Amino acid sequence: MTLTWLGRIALDVSLLACVAGVISQVLTLRGRRSRAVLFALVALVGMVAAVAVMQFALITHNFSLAYVAENNATFTPLIYSITGMWSALEGSLLLWALILTSLTLAVVLHYRSEREDAVVIWATLVLFVVGGFFILLMVGPADPFLHNSAHVLQGAGPNALLQDNPLVAVHPPLLYAGFVGFAVPFAFAIAMLITGRVHDRWPLEQRRWTVLAWGSLSVGIVLGAWWSYQVLGWGGFWGWDPVENAALLPWLTATAYIHSVIVQDRRGLFRIWNLSLAIATFAFTVLGTFFTRSGVLQSVHAFSSSTLGPALISFFALTVGAGVALIAWRGDELRSPVGVEHPASREGLFIANNILFVGFAFVVLLGTVFPLLYEAVNGNQVTVGTPYFASVAAPVSVLLLFLMAIAPVVSWRTVDAAVLWQRVRVSAWVALTGVVVLLGFGVHHWSVLVAVFLSVGAAGAALRTLKGVLQSARRRGDWWSAWRAPSTGGMIVHLGVVVLAMGIVVSTSYTTRSEVILANHQRTVIDGQYVGFDGFASVSTALDKQTELLVSVDGHPLRPAITTFTGRSSQPVGTPAIDSNLLRDVYVTFDAVGGNGATSGAQVATNVPAGSVVLGVTVEPLLSWLWIGGLMVGVGSALSFARRRHRDEVAL
Repeated sequence: MTLTWLGRIALDVSLLACVAGVISQVLTLRGRRSRAVLFALVALVGMVAAVAVMQFALITHNFSLAYVAENNATFTPLIYSITGMWSALEGSLLLWALILTSLTLAVVLHYRSEREDAVVIWATLVLFVVGGFFILLMVGPADPFLHNSAHVLQGAGPNALLQDNPLVAVHPPLLYAGFVGFAVPFAFAIAMLITGRVHDRWPLEQRRWTVLAWGSLSVGIVLGAWWSYQVLGWGGFWGWDPVENAALLPWLTATAYIHSVIVQDRRGLFRIWNLSLAIATFAFTVLGTFFTRSGVLQSVHAFSSSTLGPALISFFALTVGAGVALIAWRGDELRSPVGVEHPASREGLFIANNILFVGFAFVVLLGTVFPLLYEAVNGNQVTVGTPYFASVAAPVSVLLLFLMAIAPVVSWRTVDAAVLWQRVRVSAWVALTGVVVLLGFGVHHWSVLVAVFLSVGAAGAALRTLKGVLQSARRRGDWWSAWRAPSTGGMIVHLGVVVLAMGIVVSTSYTTRSEVILANHQRTVIDGQYVGFDGFASVSTALDKQTELLVSVDGHPLRPAITTFTGRSSQPVGTPAIDSNLLRDVYVTFDAVGGNGATSGAQVATNVPAGSVVLGVTVEPLLSWLWIGGLMVGVGSALSFARRRHRDEVAL
């Protein structure tokens, strides 16, 4: 039996299990015993088998599968053979469906004692439908197990950019876990709308599932920025690329949901709004899938053009349409009985928080789809660049930092100015002192001064909350409870955001970029950094051929290179080298070579003496703070998911 048939049988089993799961849940609504655990398990087993077949084919370089022939080669290293499964469209759907069926089983098992509850029944039914849809794509137009009729001895190999950094093993799975994870709160939102039960514990219960997905997506986005920074050679980490924006959209609405659902738990507010956010977050995930897998958007991150566009946009329309219809049906009876009593109370600031996140999501969506709409109407192509997004991102970020500094210390329902000042005065004075000190050292970038002032305030509010958690744990004599308190994870996330924000603001404000021509054994000083060049080194393997430069930065050896991979693309790929510490990054690229550089793969600069090289040197202060902040966000998210809930300790 061929691998094609084994893989297809596994997909068929998984698809049939999803269909059976839907039927089983419909019968459960009519009083029959739930079989959700069985069908969720079979669906997962089918997907595990399908993934195992694909991994076996990739690792053994079995070119009888067209997917393997197009994305693998006999010289592909093991790690990139494994990651080849999500390096192209069809294989990426395998990973997507594997995570989705895993989550479906996790939900069914988690709520197995409540499997007869109508909310759980409907939510599980929706998850089976979503899982069935994505598996159906593979059974139909995106078959990863398509047989290769040609007798192939050597495959094309992976895309060069997908075999130049081991982050390819972590970044896409984390992104997918985030995207797919939003299916759980979506399913429960649909279930709550159908049953009309938004008054009990279910909204806050789903916040934990959202936090899990949000944390995965957050870390995935940060790792993607790190990957871009390390591999693409331009010295940046975020380019407002359409596919980057597609990942940002659900992150923004999920962040709004995580915050606003707390108000529903405490005050009974925002019921319809929170359900709308849960639905919008998953809808943005489907829309992002359409962007990356239909070929409508050109991006270094996007997959090649495919026939999935109509199916994905139809599923997006179904998702939005079902949500809008259910909200319209249940809207009147789900309205909150009370309102916000004071606009500057904590719940009032949560409204401001949501307006900022959702408003910015709309701006990002508009900037992403506008080129498509413009081309459809006028037939001409237009691009929306970084200035458009940055002009909105900057003020929104400032306002969000302000809310982070104030909201955690503001009371519910009302505001007492004297009490508020007593809670923020230490942070305010420290922040003001920091700004004065920076001015004394000649720092005059308003963005840096504002960011420092607000970041210190936000950090102070988070630390004050954590201090309260520790004091509460000490009174109980249970220090471990401090780690499981709801406030702990949320405030660690806030601290991570503060660190990340400082890294972004300082690095973008003070980055310097220059090109320098150096002869062999020549030294120079660039922005206070001693940079030297000491010759070339060549490294050849079956996988690639590298021409490296022997460079030093402040005595630390670096090897920027030009790499030419064997396989589908002979286009040379630049590999930057980075000297990094807590205060600054020095980012060095091999830009050109003088004289006859034809064998190096580098661009030849005819006006540069033979034997000399052109180095691109970028000095970026505090850039490493981005990765530290991202790590803190991931840790805080994990703690928030695993938390123990106390009603008197709800984090922002």
